[in-house]
Amino acid sequence: MKKNMGSVDKIIRIIIAAIVGILYFTGTISGTLGIILLVLAIVFVSTSMISFCPLYEFFGIKTCKIKEK
Repeated sequence: MKKNMGSVDKIIRIIIAAIVGILYFTGTISGTLGIILLVLAIVFVSTSMISFCPLYEFFGIKTCKIKEK
């Protein structure tokens, strides 16, 4: 897998995941919506850790800087 996520994109995803996690565990969001958002937050963190987003690959998006030789 080639990296296709830049630093800013990773930071934004981690911040969103942290906010969703806080809202879920404080009880602000709950039920089915809360579980769906929590799963999405886990996906955000995992894709940020590996710097690869399958949807970006599918749509041909790259937010990382290309190193030229």
